[in-house]
Parts: sequence; C-alpha cells; structure tokens
Amino acid sequence: MDKAEQFIKDRLKAKTEHGSLRKLSTKSFAVDFSSNDYLGFARSSELKSVIEDNLSQIPQYKNGSGGSRLLSGNHMFTEQTELLIAKFHSAESGLIFNSGYDANLGLLSSLAQRGDTIISDEFIHASLIDGARLTHANRYTFKHNSIIDLEAKLSLAKGNVYVVVESVYSMDGDLARLKEISDLCKKYHAALIVDEAHALGIFGDHGNGLVQHLKLENSVFARIVTFGKALGAHGAIVLGSKILREYLINYSRSFIYTTAAPLHNIAVIKSGYDMLIETDYTALIQDRIQYYTEVARASSMPISIGKSAIQTILYHNNSEAKNAAELLQSTGLDVRAILSPTVPEGRERLRICLHTFNTDKEIKTLIDTLSSIQEHG
Repeated sequence: MDKAEQFIKDRLKAKTEHGSLRKLSTKSFAVDFSSNDYLGFARSSELKSVIEDNLSQIPQYKNGSGGSRLLSGNHMFTEQTELLIAKFHSAESGLIFNSGYDANLGLLSSLAQRGDTIISDEFIHASLIDGARLTHANRYTFKHNSIIDLEAKLSLAKGNVYVVVESVYSMDGDLARLKEISDLCKKYHAALIVDEAHALGIFGDHGNGLVQHLKLENSVFARIVTFGKALGAHGAIVLGSKILREYLINYSRSFIYTTAAPLHNIAVIKSGYDMLIETDYTALIQDRIQYYTEVARASSMPISIGKSAIQTILYHNNSEAKNAAELLQSTGLDVRAILSPTVPEGRERLRICLHTFNTDKEIKTLIDTLSSIQEHG
C-alpha cells in the first residue's frame, strides 16, 4: 500500500473510531422528518404541472445548456427568472448560481481582498467558511448571536468589512439577531451578508424571508437564497445591487468557470416562485411548527423549541444521537442524527425538520416515541 492509500485508510479509521463515519444510504421511511422540503414542493404534483407549463413556453429548449453563461449557456428565460426573483425579494438584482455552495463560495471568495476583514457567526454554513478561506482577508468569528462579541471584532476590523450570518441557522434552527446586527454594521460601515437558505418559504410575506419580514432588505449588502430547501428545486441566487451582479459575473470563479444549469432546472426554480407568489404557504408551515411546539411542551422531553421549521434534541455524544435516530427510523420515522465534527462535541443532536405535509398524528407519534426512548435510556 502506497503512502497516499495509507493516509486515506488512517483517516477513515479515525472517523470510524470516533463514530462519525459518513455513509450514503438509499433507505426510505414512511414519515419524513428529515428533508428540507418544508413546503412539500419537491413531491408536489402541482409543481410538476407548473413546470410543464413553463417549459412549454420555451421553444425547442435543449437538454443541457452547452456551456457557461458567459459562453453559450445563457438564455433570456434565465435572466427573466432572475428579474422575477429579485422583484419578489425587493432586491435590485440577482444572479443565479448552480448551488447554494457555489453561491456562497463565489460571493465571499471574490469580494474580500488582502487587507479586508470578514467577520462571521461561528455557526455559519461550511460553504461560507470555505468561501472566506479562499480569500487573503483577515478572518474573525464571533460567538453565536453575540452582539457584544461581534462589536468587539468590528472594532478590530480593517479595510472593507463583511459581516456574514444566516437568518435561520441550519443546525439549531434559531434566528439571527438581524436588527441588532444590522445596526452594528451601519455603525461600523460594514457590509452585511445574510444567507436566507432556511428562511425562504417560512418567514415573511408569501415566504419571502426573514430579512424582508423585518424590513431590512435595504440594510443588507447581499442575500443568498437557495432553492434546494422550501422551493423543492436546486441552485441559489445572490441578491443585491446591479453593480454587485456585474461584479460577480466578472470575478466570481464558481459562476464564470462552470457549465450553466439546464433550462429545465431554471423552469423548476421559476415554477416554485410562481407557486410562492400565487399562494402564501407560511400559515401552513407555521401551523405545523405551532402544533409541534404544543405537543413537545406537553411532554416530558427536554426539547429545545424554535420558531423555524428546524427543531433539535441535543445529546452528549455521537453514539447517543445515532442510537436515538436508529430507534426512530425502526418505527418508520425519518429523523437523522447530526454528529460531531459537523456540530461541536457534546452538542450532537437529532435534527427534526417539519413540513406542511406532516400530520397531527405523525407529529404526536414522533414526540411520544422520543419520550419513550428518553424514559428507557
């Protein structure tokens, strides 16, 4: 075995011993409490019908785009979709990326230069962390949602300063203190970047996000809205000024050097927004969150209750979290364990995602089963 193979073997062994080895699975379960399909769009027959209608309006569309958007892969339908999304989110402009990862990586890595400063919440998405790492900027993290620690870091910042947060945090499901963070950014002349991945469809008018729900769209330098969660599609858009869009077209490597998404994917995205515009689904998902909250509080479970569609139950280690998830799955409830190092050691958890299609009975069964697992250790 050569040195490279031995390195790989040793690293995988360490993961196995730590209880954090990841594996792909094709298993399916009767009840979904795991996916990010909060509004049920990914399984929606209505969305399929809207997609077909949108595709019928694109004459002779191709199976693939044939190249990057700067070469042969751009299309008027894509630009019209960007305009529609920007209008929905009260933004001046928007640029679609092939994934949320691409959007976060491309935005941060192209913006911050040597001598600039990026200050991010310690719990931001890995894609934002990776984007910041690709820059030569000074990088700081502040304690999660700590306004005091953020201001301490802002007082040290140099050059152009970018503050990076999520509006809804993907692992805990809690909300950023956006108003206070925005006020601090104004005080220190910092540009605020907000990842709205888990807010779309859940908060705001017709699910337009937490930033607009708080009327902060004019205080945010850039928003990243991803389509793979509540929209039931794939990809993401960076929302901001027209000049930001032009800048990204010229400097964002994850946009420039990748084949554009096929028009079918753009049609799925537009169709999802057509449905959001037509119907306000926020009352439906908020009803499910409220019911979960009521049942959880009535139980003996030490459950952390949040306002978003993401709920968590903390454990002390990987083994405890994995065992709880496996017991739930054995009853047909699809709940997944989130293990360290994805989350800090000692804060391993079950991550429960609520959906508009989860019934009262399913939610009650989930809480009752969790209580039973807790009682029997």
